[in-house]
Amino acid sequence: MKTAIRYYSKTGNTKKLADAISQAAGIPAETVEQPVTEPVDVLFLGSAVYAAGIDNEVKTFISALDKDKVKKVVNFSTAALLPSTYKQVKQLLEQKGIPVDEREFHCRGSFKMLHRRRPDTEDLKRVQEFVNGIINSGKR
Repeated sequence: MKTAIRYYSKTGNTKKLADAISQAAGIPAETVEQPVTEPVDVLFLGSAVYAAGIDNEVKTFISALDKDKVKKVVNFSTAALLPSTYKQVKQLLEQKGIPVDEREFHCRGSFKMLHRRRPDTEDLKRVQEFVNGIINSGKR
């Protein structure tokens, strides 16, 4: 199964998850500044909630995706207060005709005094287990 990882992170929280996913999947995690140029079965896409929405960088990345190159997206995200970015990301991807896996990974991210040191070691372990589950289910 061919996979790719793209993420956007202002504070470093989502980057921590992307790096852990990279270790589990054995492929590099790249920022959303890098387009998906080769066909992939699964694109792990990371974002965070900023002012109740996803950043314009992520929206621009999604708008440039080619449905013929991305079979499915798996969302991962961080946020200090609000729920995950899943619904917003899914809506944008569905408009492009790209399916989004029902499974997603979300955890708290630190922001100022909230959720200090999150994502923490346990969060990173859980995201790696999550990714292994996605990858192994695609090998069957």
